[in-house]
Amino acid sequence: MRITGLGHAGMFIETKGGSIICDPVLGPSFFGSWFPFPDNRGLDWERFGREADFLYVSHRHRDHFDPRLLERYIRKDIEVLLPEYPTDDLEQDLRALGYTNITYAPAGEIIQRGALKIMITPLRAPSDGPIGDSSLSVDDGTGSVLNQNDSHPLDLDTLLHFGTPDAYFTQVSGAIWWPMVYDLPQDAKQNFAKLKREAQNKRAMYYIEKVDAPHVFPMAGPPMFLRDELFRYNGVGREGDSIFTDQKQFLAHMQEQAPQYDGRLFVPGTVVTVDGGQVTSEQTLYTDAELAHIFDEKWDYLEEQRASRQQELRDEEASRAPALPAAEILQAIKEWWEPLLKKSRTIRLGVGGNVRFRIGDLDMVVDFPRAKVREYAGEECIYWYTIPADLVSTNIRDHEIDWSNSIFLSMQFSVGRSGKFNEFLTTFLKCLSNDRIEYVENWYQEQTDQTEDAEVGGWVVQRRCPHLRADLTRTGKVDEDGVLTCSMHDWKWDLNTGRCLSTSGHPIRAQQIDPVTAEALRLGA
Repeated sequence: MRITGLGHAGMFIETKGGSIICDPVLGPSFFGSWFPFPDNRGLDWERFGREADFLYVSHRHRDHFDPRLLERYIRKDIEVLLPEYPTDDLEQDLRALGYTNITYAPAGEIIQRGALKIMITPLRAPSDGPIGDSSLSVDDGTGSVLNQNDSHPLDLDTLLHFGTPDAYFTQVSGAIWWPMVYDLPQDAKQNFAKLKREAQNKRAMYYIEKVDAPHVFPMAGPPMFLRDELFRYNGVGREGDSIFTDQKQFLAHMQEQAPQYDGRLFVPGTVVTVDGGQVTSEQTLYTDAELAHIFDEKWDYLEEQRASRQQELRDEEASRAPALPAAEILQAIKEWWEPLLKKSRTIRLGVGGNVRFRIGDLDMVVDFPRAKVREYAGEECIYWYTIPADLVSTNIRDHEIDWSNSIFLSMQFSVGRSGKFNEFLTTFLKCLSNDRIEYVENWYQEQTDQTEDAEVGGWVVQRRCPHLRADLTRTGKVDEDGVLTCSMHDWKWDLNTGRCLSTSGHPIRAQQIDPVTAEALRLGA
């Protein structure tokens, strides 16, 4: 088996039973903000498109799903491996491009193609993708790989019943706009960015240790920001106020934390060979000297990329819709969002207040409790966004149902808030369609049962994490001060009070127990 790095989360897997092209992206993505790091334009895209037997797109975020690349390089009769999602957004996107040879991959079930075994493990929570992220397991008898990209499964049992992979490919860098776009003092941004990088490292190490593959390849980021106003946020930032750990930095962290694993650099042109448990890798696009320049002289490399790729940015800006007048934006959003708000009882209660949007000359408020969109009239607001009018006008033109997959990940906006993070608001702005809203409302209703308890670190706590219902017997750790941390997203609770230390709301039920009772619980007594 051979796996060639295509940049970001992309890879080309050659097996005895056929070749799979996974998440191929050239970009730029998210309104021209994200470019793959390092530059992947030097790859032989014609060959990969010609030789691929299967196309796998893990989810529809544009740093994984690049319609322009697919149109140019991937033939329309290729067999598409489609994850089993509760909404058909990704399928409709692919069919709109002309792909009709679609194989529906049942969740966690093995698809056999001669010697080749394939399994796709989808995630379906509102925060996954949202409503869609997945990983790919492949085995052809000569080797096995797990391409987890940036999916974060709460339950690894289904994923790991395929077997321990010889080579493991997983996200280590972030894909979020926090805290860079927030209205915060600079020292607070630096502190929050540092905490976010540490949380991302912890999460990656959690998966690495649970999967327990001998060879690990960090991937799926970081991006390159080549727009002038975003350039300072590359990597950890010019001033330490950004969150994007690169591949080499994470490998150094992994070597320090878990030297028993063989961490390897995986960049565009890296070729990994897996044969009977033996794993080797070589660089075919970049020389050692070029890689040293890319990672050790990163700002110089990024300056070179910025200078040479301005035309791509101009082309992207030219593709946007002209900024609509304020009255037309207000009317379009009112007609689009108010019917969704009326269907979103759980979300509206979870948001619980007004949210202000300044869009060009428009000053608008979304009143979640009353399910109304109107002009701002001085109301108290819990969040306030400032977004360029051409970005919103483009989303209106394209009826983009996921604003995280467009405006938010572009980082071409700013936001402030009066309290802590509100998951319900972010979920609404990711789910701007009837199908998504209906699914999310039903999902929240099904997750309200928090009755089962379990022992974690000398405490009886509700077994399911109040954030995204991870099994805390697997993901929870309690320190000597009685603070519980869920390793999935590094959320924390003070078990003495039940208070969530990471955000408002989301309390936890907990009671400290004596050692004898704790042991009895562990034994099922």
